[in-house]
Amino acid sequence: MLVAHATWHGGALCLWAERTGPYEPSPDVHPFATRDFTGTSYEPLVRTGFRVELSMTLPTRGDHPLPSAELGPEPVRDEPELRPWRVPALVLEPFPAMALLQAAEHAADVVPGTDLRFLCLLADEAVHLAGRGHVLPALLREDGDLVARWRPVIDDPARFRDLVRAMPAACRAADGGRPAAEVLREALSGLVDTAVRGVVPHPLLVSRRKEPDRLPLAERWVMALTGPSAAVAREPRDDPSDLMAELDAWAAAARRPSGPLRVCFRLAEPGAEEFGTPDPFGEPEGAGEAAAREEPDGDSWRVEFALQGTDDPSLYVPAALVWDGEATSVPDAEETLLGGLGRALRLFPDMAPALDGPAPSELVLDTAGAFRFLRRAAPMLAAAGFGVLLPQWAGKAKLGMKLTTRTDDPEASSGAAAPSGFDLKGMVDFRWDLAIGDETVDEAELEELARLKTPLVRLRGQWVELDERQLEAALDFLRHPRRGRMTAAEAIRAIVHAGDDALPLTEVDAGGPLGDLLSGEADRRLTPMRTPEELDAELRPYQERGLSWLAFMDGLGLGALLADDMGLGKTILVLSLLVHERERGARPGPTLAILPMSLVGNWQREAAKFTPKLRVHVHHGTGRHRGDGLVEAVAGADLVLTTYGTAARDAEALAAVEWGRVICDEAQALKNSGTRQARAVRSIPARTRIALTGTPVENHLTELWSIMEFANPGLLGPRAEFRRRFAIPIEREGDEQAALALKRATQPFILRRLKTDRSIISDLPEKQEIKVYCNLTTEQASLYRATVDDMLQQIAEADDKQRRGLVLATMAKLKQVCNHPAQLLKDGSRLPGRSGKLQRLEEICAEVLEQGEKALVFTQYAEFGSMLQPYLAARLERPVLWLHGGTSKQARDDLVQRFQDDPEPAVFLLSLKAAGTGLTLTAANHVVHVDRWWNPAVEDQATDRAFRIGQTRNVQVRKFICVGTMEERVDEMIERKKALAESIVGTGEDWLTELSVAELRDVLRLSPEAVSD
Repeated sequence: MLVAHATWHGGALCLWAERTGPYEPSPDVHPFATRDFTGTSYEPLVRTGFRVELSMTLPTRGDHPLPSAELGPEPVRDEPELRPWRVPALVLEPFPAMALLQAAEHAADVVPGTDLRFLCLLADEAVHLAGRGHVLPALLREDGDLVARWRPVIDDPARFRDLVRAMPAACRAADGGRPAAEVLREALSGLVDTAVRGVVPHPLLVSRRKEPDRLPLAERWVMALTGPSAAVAREPRDDPSDLMAELDAWAAAARRPSGPLRVCFRLAEPGAEEFGTPDPFGEPEGAGEAAAREEPDGDSWRVEFALQGTDDPSLYVPAALVWDGEATSVPDAEETLLGGLGRALRLFPDMAPALDGPAPSELVLDTAGAFRFLRRAAPMLAAAGFGVLLPQWAGKAKLGMKLTTRTDDPEASSGAAAPSGFDLKGMVDFRWDLAIGDETVDEAELEELARLKTPLVRLRGQWVELDERQLEAALDFLRHPRRGRMTAAEAIRAIVHAGDDALPLTEVDAGGPLGDLLSGEADRRLTPMRTPEELDAELRPYQERGLSWLAFMDGLGLGALLADDMGLGKTILVLSLLVHERERGARPGPTLAILPMSLVGNWQREAAKFTPKLRVHVHHGTGRHRGDGLVEAVAGADLVLTTYGTAARDAEALAAVEWGRVICDEAQALKNSGTRQARAVRSIPARTRIALTGTPVENHLTELWSIMEFANPGLLGPRAEFRRRFAIPIEREGDEQAALALKRATQPFILRRLKTDRSIISDLPEKQEIKVYCNLTTEQASLYRATVDDMLQQIAEADDKQRRGLVLATMAKLKQVCNHPAQLLKDGSRLPGRSGKLQRLEEICAEVLEQGEKALVFTQYAEFGSMLQPYLAARLERPVLWLHGGTSKQARDDLVQRFQDDPEPAVFLLSLKAAGTGLTLTAANHVVHVDRWWNPAVEDQATDRAFRIGQTRNVQVRKFICVGTMEERVDEMIERKKALAESIVGTGEDWLTELSVAELRDVLRLSPEAVSD
């Protein structure tokens, strides 16, 4: 097995690989590293690379670097040390490097490591920036030579910060390591330069009679911008300082201006009132017009200039009022307006005529100019921090395709339930039309639009952007057959894959069963099902509907994603499906359920309890069957349970079995599609597949693609195409059309219900979340101050590569101080009277026990839990159960059963990582998070051990926070940035490592109110 790695070093992509096998210990040579890709799909992409040797600082244990996660992480008890290792690598030229990054994730014979996958993401980012025109040319000095480069315009600083935080350490491990922001900026600049050169024609200038070295410097620079080499030919008379200064000023104009006011540009369509705020942008005038036409003679488009509040966009002062002296309440209004217009001129050269007068207030444009403003100037101005106000229709009313299908089902018109559902092989009539919004466009109208050759047209009362590329795509569309018959399966695939940027699929009108499936209303066609007789439980109404849906999808041969909220009973639904199909006399092949290790016992218990007639076999552990023994064991089973790790190791053996169905529980384990585990699970063939997860998207839309690729292989197309069509437009640009298209493509295959939806489940009790603020003791406060002071002094003296480790280490120490001094000191000293948190925890647990109730207490530190367990047991005079990562499976099951069945009040102490998922602990109606985990999803999963079906009492959730410490301020940050929670806290605490020393001091400082009296 070969795992490919990459780093950006010396201005180029450096590629190496890691392999498995025996090794010869060496004091400084990486024993598993290679640059030999012979015989792999990478070979033709790296032929031109030249050989180098890098010094990589890598996590090390003993005499060898730790293997990457893709090879299977090596268990490590102690913190690994960082050591430099000599690594053989290949340095790739820009174009081969870009080609490799765009192909690396699709290779079947080489596994990309996290560092290489991150650089693939950066390559996509570079292409995206180049495609949107968010690049600027530059003239730079590199090693004494002049070079022409394209550099990115970072239009989203938050996105840049997220990429910095997400960068794997291996990407910057060369030569002792560099700051992530520096590596990111250098890599993104290099990749953007390559991306632009790949699409800009060469030469950009018309040919001249002069030799290149006799051309003026500016023209030689432009030629270098568009050619394969960035070098600018030099002459002795050259003085590049003026050109460089001009280009630097251009780049500075593209950066976001600061201050309370900014210049704003408002596009007003013909007939719009002269001045106003953003509110007048309502529906276009002229509704009801029947045909396309140009704007009336004499009407013009206008770009109005104004001042707008940076923090309060509702503060809007038109330029005419500024020049008339009516903006007296706005300080420095004239200077701010003139300065802003001057900076904007570099990004919007068409504005020059409007600035000739002494009081510029607007720019008059024709239709072509308005279109250029919409497509080119407006995005650049917005990216540079200027205000831009566009009509509501801008970017929305687009020409697209509409698919209409009608089934042969005679009961379709009545809406009656079809007794047997419908067959994907059944035929449907289809018709393709062109449409703008809700209006279809006939051929005559399209020909008129093509004749007008104007990029902005008025069609039936609304303005529509229509460039030449869209018109060509539409005319080409008309040349193909647009009516006929196809199977329902072909219709589904057509809907998923139809359309592109030029001519997207904007609407589907499907009738009958297919329409119900595509609209997410398949329950209108489902055969109503009751709880199976052989199920020893009574399904709730929503569960019976879920069972009908699973049976419906199974009958169609379609994979399903059951995304019900945690605790709604996904396991029992699957068991019900197995019982149901056997009650009908069917003899399906065995079902393979792939689970996290922590859920194997849960599935065994639920199968034994609710479906005792099902034959269950567990394929796990050193004594598991292999070869013919496995085939024989599976043949005698209805349900086979295994773990993700076992499935990855035994993928070849499991693939040899004829499975009726493969199920993945907690299917977010497949979210990284390129991992060995995800690829192994996808390689196991089955008639149908079911993915179970309450969190189908945790961080990025590509996670949904990976899960859907398991459930319905190929349905959403290749991953790169999915990113281009859906993930990038939706995540970065908020593209509503792309979001609608993705929903339309995935909705038929996903069933999602929430616990909080009273129409789904009305008898689930309430959940009350309480923040419990604790004071530090004097000892804790003293330790806290000493730890912060020590860290700030070290950071002030440290170089950049040491900074990250110092911050994370200090945060861990401060969390331990907030818990208890003994946890930080590790001296085995006494616990009573030294921690505000411990005192409050003891009080809450005592109150719970006095009320005859039970509590779950979560901590992220196993060492702290081991200290708490005997202490609480002695103080409360009750047994305190303790479950952590070292607890065996049998002991774990025994603890859960004891807690659930014992009628006496109890406290269950749990390690967050070991017990945050996979357990049902509804005997508790109190949950305490002693030390916060800064990812809310992780805390919620732990809370849902108690707040789930089977819970009959209201659940109180308490989250401990030490007053006046970093715990309180980070909690405040999370609350203020809820909209960014996924991208910030999803990466743990890494984002804090990028703060300045002053910002760190503010976050970590100890407030006076922190210490108790």
